[in-house]
Amino acid sequence: MEIARAAIGRGEWQQATNDAEHFARTLLQPVVNATGVLLHTNLGRAPMRIARDARAVNLEIDLESGRRGSRQHAVGGLLARLCGAESAIVVNNNAAAVLLVLSALASGGDVPVARGESVEIGGGFRVPEVMEQSGARLVDVGTTNRTRLDDYRRVISPATSLIFKIHPSNYRVEGFVEDTPVSELASLGIPVVADIGSGLLDAACPWLPAGPPAWLQGEPAARQTLAEGASLVTFSTDKLFGGPQAGVIAGSSELVERCARHPLMRALRPGALVLSSLHEVAMAYLRRTVTESVPFWTMATTPVATLRERAHAIGIGRPVDLEALPGAGSLPGITMPSFGLAIDGDHAAVLRRHTVPVVTRVRDQVTYVDLRTVDPIDDAVVAAALGSLAA
Repeated sequence: MEIARAAIGRGEWQQATNDAEHFARTLLQPVVNATGVLLHTNLGRAPMRIARDARAVNLEIDLESGRRGSRQHAVGGLLARLCGAESAIVVNNNAAAVLLVLSALASGGDVPVARGESVEIGGGFRVPEVMEQSGARLVDVGTTNRTRLDDYRRVISPATSLIFKIHPSNYRVEGFVEDTPVSELASLGIPVVADIGSGLLDAACPWLPAGPPAWLQGEPAARQTLAEGASLVTFSTDKLFGGPQAGVIAGSSELVERCARHPLMRALRPGALVLSSLHEVAMAYLRRTVTESVPFWTMATTPVATLRERAHAIGIGRPVDLEALPGAGSLPGITMPSFGLAIDGDHAAVLRRHTVPVVTRVRDQVTYVDLRTVDPIDDAVVAAALGSLAA
């Protein structure tokens, strides 16, 4: 109504419908991700199925005693079990996890970081600036492409609070390179905090019947990183974990407790909806039902033959082999085989204006619909959107 009044007030009443449609496209709404990027940051990263009764939840009540409990106990305990950690807590995202760890454990102290790991991620989030906000002092170690154990030894002093090891998950340096693994850093007698970023729980992928896929080779995992001697790991839960946006701090119970007691924890803690969603995903890992109930792993493990059958069933456009990407700054340079449809011309804008927007990718004036990232229930939506192009 307000949009219509504004259009009439401008003397452009005929624009009211267009103005309303434009406003509607600025609101949050379901879309079909046909880009082939499984964890598309602009599309919310890991897709989630959310179904919850309108009931209260025992967020901070101990049902045995009836007294106030901890909102971290249930989900933190499940995540610790999955990571092979003594303890774990959850915060809003991985940036919050890093900030909290540094503030709680290293404020006023030195924190060695390899030069090649002093990264910037999306949105201008830079490790040196987070260090400054936390009160920790960044100590550059080694060179951009090569950092050895002796480089760390030379900078350790009584002021060193911890060693920060960062997995550069959104870029890759190749060629004349060397880094120092966690197992060697742990020998220095200083707590090692490893930011593994992408949220792979276990390199063995015990939740997958066929074991770890080839595209995960070399990706650091929480369980193995802790087993190698890291005191803490931090990671996101909306990437390879496949859950809602949150960050996890897992490892030594003493260090986790120090983080949990820090005043920042109150500002960084997640609410009941996020924790309930994380609880469901964590239980799916424990029940080994991940490929059926966690959409990211459903997408990642769908056979190409199944995608090919769906493409032929849609029947519009040219069936083509494609390469999908993990996305969200995870596994740079890594692709996985996929299949979809190609339509000559750039139709991306028209498809985004479909009743249910379909987001595609365009290369060399060809629009590609990658079915690896499309839920099968949306194949009818894709067919209708592509059919509208011909109409």
